[in-house]
Amino acid sequence: MARTSEKVQKILDRLDEEYGTDYKCYLNHENAWQLLIATMLSAQCTDARVNIVTEDLFKKYPSVDAFANADLKELERDIHSTGFYHNKAKNIIACCQALSEKYGGEVPQDIEALTALAGVGRKTANVIRGNIYHIPSIVVDTHVKRISGKLGITKETDPVKVELDLMKKLPEDHWILWNIHIIRLGRTICKAPTPKCEECFLKDLCPSYEKEQKKAEKRKEK
Repeated sequence: MARTSEKVQKILDRLDEEYGTDYKCYLNHENAWQLLIATMLSAQCTDARVNIVTEDLFKKYPSVDAFANADLKELERDIHSTGFYHNKAKNIIACCQALSEKYGGEVPQDIEALTALAGVGRKTANVIRGNIYHIPSIVVDTHVKRISGKLGITKETDPVKVELDLMKKLPEDHWILWNIHIIRLGRTICKAPTPKCEECFLKDLCPSYEKEQKKAEKRKEK
């Protein structure tokens, strides 16, 4: 179990107050396999772009079997605008073939089974576990990795190590919420590379803000 420090609890309380505690997934989907494919497409791509692509994609390919039997070149064209479309198309077809052959078209909830699927890493697996099966999971995307470090909650930089460290630092009931809240914070206030620190409701708890303030004071002294 995570031992929640006083500082971490203050951060969680403010995030809850600012953003609420409702679970929200930013990728449009109607079921587990659609979320799985959407998450695979979201690598190095915005959720907004993925949602535009999947609106037509899920009509054209209405089932796991439809993706499993898709023509590779045609699927590449269908998902071209999400980037890295060669690997994504290849992995989606292989993944859906495995889902069809091994799991009867259902998406497993076990972390080992999920990460054994083509193109599915821990981030994607935890998106499924958290959003579909409501299993406490921490999703480490670029926002979570960057902002968790800026807030001084973890010093790790490898995504898997960040995930395991956050599991020790955060209470289980906030594992899924952490990703939801931090994505929102990262998109609106704590932007890279130009965060709006003065507008941030966490600035007094943020070591990075404190460091920047000290640097600014030194520059003034010179």
